[in-house]
Amino acid sequence: MFATLKFAALLLAVVVCWATQDYDYNDAEIDEEPTLGDSPYGSLWPLPQKVQISTVVFKLSGASFHIFDAKESSSGASCRLLQNAYRSQLVYKDEYGAKSINRTDIHDFPRFAHRGLLLDTSRHFLPIKVILANLEAMAWNKFNVFHWHIVDDPSFPYLSRTFPQLSQHGAYQGIRVVPEFDTPGHTQSWGKGQKDLLTPCYSGASPSGSFGPVNPMLNTTYDFMSMFFKEVSTVFPDAYVHLGGDEVNFSCWKSNPDIQKFMEQKGFGMDYSKLESFYSQRLLDIVTTTNKGYMIWQEVFDNGVKADSLIHMWKGNQQQYQAEMMRVTASGYQTLLSTPWYLNRISYGQDWQATYKVDPQNFNGTDTQKKLVIGGEACLWGEYVDATNLTPRLWPRASAVGERLWSDRDVRDLNDAYSRLAKHRCRMVQRGIPAEPLFTGYCAHEYKGV
Repeated sequence: MFATLKFAALLLAVVVCWATQDYDYNDAEIDEEPTLGDSPYGSLWPLPQKVQISTVVFKLSGASFHIFDAKESSSGASCRLLQNAYRSQLVYKDEYGAKSINRTDIHDFPRFAHRGLLLDTSRHFLPIKVILANLEAMAWNKFNVFHWHIVDDPSFPYLSRTFPQLSQHGAYQGIRVVPEFDTPGHTQSWGKGQKDLLTPCYSGASPSGSFGPVNPMLNTTYDFMSMFFKEVSTVFPDAYVHLGGDEVNFSCWKSNPDIQKFMEQKGFGMDYSKLESFYSQRLLDIVTTTNKGYMIWQEVFDNGVKADSLIHMWKGNQQQYQAEMMRVTASGYQTLLSTPWYLNRISYGQDWQATYKVDPQNFNGTDTQKKLVIGGEACLWGEYVDATNLTPRLWPRASAVGERLWSDRDVRDLNDAYSRLAKHRCRMVQRGIPAEPLFTGYCAHEYKGV
């Protein structure tokens, strides 16, 4: 890059570009009144791994601003996005409109490689433009994985020709798009378009007219899944697909006499978790043929799973999920954490503080185990959100998760975080993201500084 401002050099040593305080996770409200003051780090969000801001101030003329790349800096589109983000957060404008910058040295890289956000488009329709706007906000908060829970029981809004746009836009922002197709449960919408895919439920000796999970005993089930995931692998270029696997209700399988005979033939006895594992293993074999890796919800691990599976934690309170993290990593599996980051669970007050205090590696385990935690995801399930309220419910609460997954584990000062996050929230509002306020106050740009 060319330096039109010789003295103000922003040194970026970005090692990875694409990519404790205990937290009592429960339903209690976090209502600690924040203190709004000036952070020594200005409005930087998420906070870099190492930053030094001197008192030396340089005036900027017009729009001239360039960044020096340190010799060890990475290159590529995602690094340029980081540079643009720093530029927007380090340049100050006074009441007369004059711009200035302090001499700043930054050495930065993410703490975790997987920094994800889940959106659910099954329970309410989300227009593509809403998703694209949130991809922009994700980039501003250094998320790099969009976990797309596309389909579920209520609807199946998957139309392959519409999705390359999202993957391309995500790639431009340095964001991977990982689709989730959850089976064998959560599949009522699948059965409306694919005959014999779901298991007929019985009431006594007769079919009840209702249907349960995917039918795991039919070869046609696996023929369909093979064709389906072959198509998915061509639509979504990411190396991973999320296969779900959570909350499988066994009652329909138990009621079906054909399933009972199949269980007997396979020697499963009355253990229907073995039937679920049978289905899961065959599905993983199918996905393997598409050269995709796979993520699964934690129940699949509980019932037995391939060694190269990525386990996604979502259940339990703090004590329970920490115990499960210990158990999963002790078995050698890579894992992601989402349990304490379900942003659809709202409460009055400063609930962002609870998400901010979480540390994904805060569980009993060896250093080797903790290295298997590759990150986490904030989740916004769609029962009570649609295009009218999704974005303000998500931001800036998700920003707290973004900093936890990016910044050093010792970055934990709530007052400093509040000062920076309040300014960052105003920056998002100014860019067109209707992020909700953290507390009382206002954004200077809304009132032209008055």
